[in-house]
Amino acid sequence: MSAAIRPATYAAAGVDIDAGERLVRRIAPLARATRRREILAGVGGFAALARIPSRYRHPLLVTCTDGVGTKLRIAFALDRHDTIGIDLVAMSVNDLLTVGAEPLLFLDYFATGALDVRQGTALVRGIARGCRLAGCSLVGGETAELPSFYKRGEYDVAGFAVGVVERAAVLDGRRVRPGDALIGLPSTGLHSNGYALARKVLLARARLSLDTVPADLRVSLGEELLRPTRIYVRPVRELLATTPRAVHGMAHVTGGGLPGNLPRILPAGCRAVVRRGTWRIPPVFTMIERLGRVSRREMDRTFNNGIGFVLVVGRVAADTVVARLRARRLRPVVIGEIVRGNRGLDFV
Repeated sequence: MSAAIRPATYAAAGVDIDAGERLVRRIAPLARATRRREILAGVGGFAALARIPSRYRHPLLVTCTDGVGTKLRIAFALDRHDTIGIDLVAMSVNDLLTVGAEPLLFLDYFATGALDVRQGTALVRGIARGCRLAGCSLVGGETAELPSFYKRGEYDVAGFAVGVVERAAVLDGRRVRPGDALIGLPSTGLHSNGYALARKVLLARARLSLDTVPADLRVSLGEELLRPTRIYVRPVRELLATTPRAVHGMAHVTGGGLPGNLPRILPAGCRAVVRRGTWRIPPVFTMIERLGRVSRREMDRTFNNGIGFVLVVGRVAADTVVARLRARRLRPVVIGEIVRGNRGLDFV
């Protein structure tokens, strides 16, 4: 007689519905803790519902999406997943901020080979933390088990943010003019960009262990590489509320560095001049440059090099803006100015 054939199940095919339900039960309180009063329906349904805050007279919706790239490889190696969620939120809400928008809603997409409830809960705990820092609500997401796509213990994530801005308050760069000051806000480190090069230099070429505490750093290399991306929303929006005409444009410094991001907000006839040596470069960048013999140009166009966000401010308002940002526990630095010229950026 032939052996009995077992009935096929979804679990046997690699998808654990019960684990998915356990994850939803664990993350629901995390999402509720981020809930704004405008939210009518959030996690648990097929779609979220939200009102536009009533204080907006002519609101425009603003949308952004992003991921965290190969920084995930560091999280996998250390089996630490709570800070990755902060990165995920930061990458989108900082982009929203560049047009002056207030983040309202955030959703995530989490795809993994085999659902690990502990790992998924840690990830969403970080997402909820990021949402609280940005003042937005985590209203839903999608968890997908794809056993034929990802190795066990690995995953990918994407984030989606929705914000709102008053039509008259949109910052699109058209007010930028020669003579404006460039005010840089410090990054916490690499943020979520340049990890392919950072990993190649530090882990493959220099063969450093993530547990090593290099002489250049005060923490282990793994802890340094997992530092979450800074969320600039609250201090910058407070600044916009108190000095609404001082800021002429803003840029989030991500992949491409200052040369790849700041020119995106410049109108025709304006060029950015950035003065080297005006800000402190965190030691992780000098390590990468030295150990990898990375050229200055390559560093400039790959990493933020210590400046994560830039405000273009009217010259007469620059001192006031710096003072107000310092009062909010940031370390703003005037890093250059806008001059006449073709759209672009020069270092001097």
